Amino acid sequence: MKRVFRRPPIAYNGCSSMAEAGFEGALSSEEAMALDMNAAFLGVSTLQLMENAGRAVAQEVASRLPRGSRVVVFGGTGRNGGDGMVAARHLASEGFRVSFVLVGRESDVRDECALRNLRILKALWRSVALEEAWDSSAIAPVEADAVIDALLGTGAKGRLRQPVLRAVEAINASKGLKISIDVPTGIDSDTGEVLGEAVRADVTVTFHKPKAGLARAREYAGEVRVAGIGIPPEAESMAGPGDLALVVRRRPRASHKGDFGRLLVIGGSETYAGAPSFVALAALRCGTDLVYIAAPEETAKSISSMSPNLITVKLEGARLSRRNIGQIRPLLERATAVAMGPGLGTHEETFEAVGEILSALGALGKPSVIDADAIKAMGASRKPLGSPAVLTPHRGEFKALTGIDLPSDPRGLDEQIRCVRGAAKELNCAILLKGPIDIISDGERVKLNSTGNPFMTVGGTGDVLTGIVGAFLAQGASPMRAASAGAFLNGYLGDALLRSGRAPLLPTDMIEGIPKALNELVPRAFDGGA
Repeated sequence: MKRVFRRPPIAYNGCSSMAEAGFEGALSSEEAMALDMNAAFLGVSTLQLMENAGRAVAQEVASRLPRGSRVVVFGGTGRNGGDGMVAARHLASEGFRVSFVLVGRESDVRDECALRNLRILKALWRSVALEEAWDSSAIAPVEADAVIDALLGTGAKGRLRQPVLRAVEAINASKGLKISIDVPTGIDSDTGEVLGEAVRADVTVTFHKPKAGLARAREYAGEVRVAGIGIPPEAESMAGPGDLALVVRRRPRASHKGDFGRLLVIGGSETYAGAPSFVALAALRCGTDLVYIAAPEETAKSISSMSPNLITVKLEGARLSRRNIGQIRPLLERATAVAMGPGLGTHEETFEAVGEILSALGALGKPSVIDADAIKAMGASRKPLGSPAVLTPHRGEFKALTGIDLPSDPRGLDEQIRCVRGAAKELNCAILLKGPIDIISDGERVKLNSTGNPFMTVGGTGDVLTGIVGAFLAQGASPMRAASAGAFLNGYLGDALLRSGRAPLLPTDMIEGIPKALNELVPRAFDGGA
């Protein structure tokens, strides 16, 4: 006699409310992807995570049904389908009668990990009945004690199409226990929106943390069970390639000049011309469409001679002062972000001009990255910033900014974190404290970064960092995300040069390595027509 399962009351890991169950820390689809990438960078492979996810789903089924029960898995051609393939294998090994229906063509399974698990299932022809349903007419009504929805994962967008739509209808028509993997197919994992039709699950087994959309799709999610799959804490607390993926924008073929940001660099003086040049070149290599350098006239001429890629705006005088504000203001209005500080000098008139520019940025709401001498200028007033900003001090600049002398002993990291978080909250900004371990905080969240090496003490590497962070801000990233991604990429560039035997390092070598590093770390970062 077939067992009939009725929809249970909604529960969240046995808790009576979403807050009790930790839904306030729910992940977006982007954040979930970033965690997977960071875990892989740390050595925990996608294949390991898929194995752990599939086993967790199988354990959930085995905890609810006796051995010998019939289980049908509907799997898609992506990683969610791969999780289902692993679940099918584990259930078969526990004595369940398992069928796996691949909804799509085998040739459409391109993810390496999913493809590897599909090949395993094909070899298990005695214990798992494998079917391919690339047409909706091939999907028959389901008679089973449990049906597993492994069709689409957290990245699904847009209304469901055939044959996935037919599979969803078949799952919903089944009288067996319905279990969805990570998020019910047909639910937008970020918004909870129903994409035309969706699986009405009795149980949703989601991984590591709840997905944001589940909190808004209770009717479809059923009982939400959060399963750990081995993502290490460092995948969240340490910056990695996933943080880069969150800020690197894809380029549609219809892109126009300026769509990917306009960065204004304010820097340079009669003494320093190289610093703002490094900032601008790094920003260009990170994909910013237009970069302008506003520098004192003679300095701007020197900068123009360094590279034809650099666009300069010549400011009156030998150093930045209040008389330049009228010339700078329209540039601030056109820019999508501003990088200010490298090479400015520490003259009183320059500090006064920095204060006025910061006020103008606050009025305009324009994001900025503040570095070097501009940080010292801020230290004179210590006023909270009125617009989104990233400050990139080293220990000495942090003391000038806050009056706090940070402990230098590595064992004092927790105290450093406390001080950086407090300063970021007080100044209403994100702070990227440069050091052997970079500390990034927006006053609430904290990230650490361990890329980089002692050869990066050479002058100019900090200016490269400013250019990278400025580029991500100019392209729309939040200060916290831009700072985390920038710290990781900057250190990674230095480490790559060290591994290749090119130490001592040069800032220009780091800049030239940016495109290669981005394409290594973020697949299809610059593929020219995503």
